[in-house]
Amino acid sequence: MTISIYDLKRAANRATQRNRQEQIKILQELPSENKAFLCHSHKDKDLALGLQILLLENECYLYIDWQDNDMPETPDKTTALKIKKRIADFGWFLFLATPNSTTSQWCPWEIGIADTRKENNKILVIPTTDHSGKWYGNEYLQLYDRIVIPSNGGLAKFKSGSDNNGIYVKEMLS
Repeated sequence: MTISIYDLKRAANRATQRNRQEQIKILQELPSENKAFLCHSHKDKDLALGLQILLLENECYLYIDWQDNDMPETPDKTTALKIKKRIADFGWFLFLATPNSTTSQWCPWEIGIADTRKENNKILVIPTTDHSGKWYGNEYLQLYDRIVIPSNGGLAKFKSGSDNNGIYVKEMLS
């Protein structure tokens, strides 16, 4: 039910410059409540890109800070202020749970910001597994609903602690 790191890397290989330009154009045109902010480790750029492609294929549009030309090249106070604003502005907050994000200095701070500014059902965790099936995510991430690949395919949102009655990502924003 989780998303494997392998699946994210495979999806990233499908990324093209056209996909990225299409994503950016769509992000600019959509109302803020239909956009999602991605919390992730910059060490996982390939996984973030793969998730962006998977979500794009499921009609969900994902903001990634390193694709934003307004972000400073070197993280600083301005970076933190801009991230806080983006988290508040976008309707959804997604946490890509990987070995890198769960040990990051920024990611726990970002989810803390989201937790104070968003309804609980607007914060979603994307748990990942490695080739051995090891699940990544800290205990506190279990407070939030998650996006997974159900047995019948696609991407779906499930309530925390439940494997029943998921809703497909495509239907989430309708």
